[in-house]
Parts: sequence; C-alpha cells; structure tokens
Amino acid sequence: MMKFEGIMPALVTPLHDDQTVNVEVLRELLEYQLDKGADGFYVGGATGEGINLKTEERMILAEESIKTVAHRKPCIIQVAAYDFNDAIRLAKHAEAIGAEAISATPPLFYKYDEKDIYNYYKALADAVHIPMMIYYNPAAGFQITADFAAKMFEVDNITAIKWTSPNFYEMIRLKDLTHGEMNIINGPDEMLLMGLNAGADGGIGTTYNVQLGIIKSIYENFKAGNIAEAQKMQTLADRIIHAIIRHRTIPVTKLVLEAMGFAVGNATFPMTRYTPEEKAAIVAEVKAAGLDI
Repeated sequence: MMKFEGIMPALVTPLHDDQTVNVEVLRELLEYQLDKGADGFYVGGATGEGINLKTEERMILAEESIKTVAHRKPCIIQVAAYDFNDAIRLAKHAEAIGAEAISATPPLFYKYDEKDIYNYYKALADAVHIPMMIYYNPAAGFQITADFAAKMFEVDNITAIKWTSPNFYEMIRLKDLTHGEMNIINGPDEMLLMGLNAGADGGIGTTYNVQLGIIKSIYENFKAGNIAEAQKMQTLADRIIHAIIRHRTIPVTKLVLEAMGFAVGNATFPMTRYTPEEKAAIVAEVKAAGLDI
C-alpha cells in the first residue's frame, strides 16, 4: 500500500483569462515547488478550483502536472465533479496517465446519507486500480466521522483521507480504529502541528503554495522531536495564514504568487477581483506578517 507522507501543496491552477490552464506557468510553479522541497502535489482540488473548470481543462491540468513532475514525487488527482459520469471519466483518465492516486470530495449541494456517500466513494474506487484518498471537508456538506471513514477503509483501494477538519479527536479515533494503517493527511494549514501530533502522516494545504519553506520546517522539526521550534514556525505560518484568510483564501494566494513572479491569473469567476490599490495593500499585509516575497 502506497503511503503519502510529508508536505504536499494543494496546487494552485494557473489560468488564462478564459479559464483555460496556463501550462507554461503550471510547469514553472511545479518546478519551483519541487525545488523548495514539496513531497507531492494535490492537483485540481478546492485550491486548484477543479470543480469550476471544464472537464477537458482538468484533464490537461492532470496530464501536464504528471508530465512535469515525472514521478519525482506523487501526484494525487482530485476528480469530484457535479456530473458523476465526469468524475468516473476523470478517475480513469488519472490512472491512465500515471497518477499515484485519485481523490474526491463528497458529492456537493444535495443532502446525502451515509449509504449514499459509501456507494459514491466505492464506485469511484472500483473504477480504478490505484489508491484513493477521501477528501473530508465539513464545508462540502457531509460530516465524515471516524467510524464512517474506518468503514470506507475496508474498500480495497481506499487507503487514505485528507482530513480538513479541526476535529482531532475524531482523527485520533480514526487512526486507532484502523490500527494505525489508514494514511491520514492533515488539511487545515493553520493546524498542521496539531494534526501531526494527532497522528497525521503529512499535510496538504493551500498556503503551502507561497510558504512551503516555513511549512516544511514545521514538519521536519516535528519529525526530529524539536517541538518548540515546530511551534515557533507554526506561529509564523499562522500569522501569514491570518493575513491571507481574512480576505479571500484562493484569490489572495494567487495574488501573492503573482507578486512572487508566477503569472497564475485570477481565481475562477465570480471569485474576487482586486483593484491595483487593493492588491498592493494585501501583498504589503502578507509581507508584514512575515512572508519573504
């Protein structure tokens, strides 16, 4: 069973104004993240705006990411879509082009019970022969408990979960219920150290795109037992995170990447567009919080 570990950016998707993937900038961003020590990539997730993109663009994003990374580190492709047939198509495509795993949020908007969600994830997992990572985020509308996730873990190739929840009690229970075997990845950037302490094997996060060195330091110090230093770096990361999330997380992350020299473009419409004055003020705030741009 493949185990994902370490620090993996939830990759921002560079876009042209027509919301097609900017392949050239995508390659530049991936190489930069690899050089900074990324341990893998989560592609087309919430940060990557996958659900807002056309299926064909998502395929280009997956193909170009995998081609650029060239298996130097794993690529996990998020495949959830409003049309379940598209999700299956994206899952099969991800396997065919060499993805190390697929992932998916629960189905969105409508209310589903546990049986519905179980059938949804099992159908996605059964469509491929590579590992699948459940993407748990309470914002998606379905509350995944430790008991339910442990039940999902019994499906052959459901091996991992991206736990984007502050409920570390349930994370600890999940690790216990699966005898330490389920591959749990922390989601909330601002709580990486807490997630690692609760048993997470690594982290996937939005702000990793702009502060990968700081985030890596949290992880490496934790693994080395330097908890005081890890806490110090988490505090620094959280100052930067606060400056980002008090505006709009994805548009601001893209804005900061632009200030770092990556022409990633705007977030998908109708997410916020900033005036030049607003851009300058936000970048100044993020720099004042401690990010070296």
